[in-house]
Amino acid sequence: MKFTDYFKHTQLREDRKEIKLEWIEFVYNYPEKEEIQADGRIRRWAKIQEMDKYLRIIILEDKETIHNAFFDRSYKK
Repeated sequence: MKFTDYFKHTQLREDRKEIKLEWIEFVYNYPEKEEIQADGRIRRWAKIQEMDKYLRIIILEDKETIHNAFFDRSYKK
């Protein structure tokens, strides 16, 4: 997996430090839901059982570079 500089920077924030790379890989490979944004980026969600929360990742148009990852408090199935 590749990561944008933005991703690397935001993962240093206190609220993002707990997000494990294995969870990002899980969401990437086994999303429960996927949407294509108007700009071509891809949103994927999956539940992280250990946290009992949904993790959203944003993937660039190349379908392999992770741009963002965060626990989505507003996610609805």
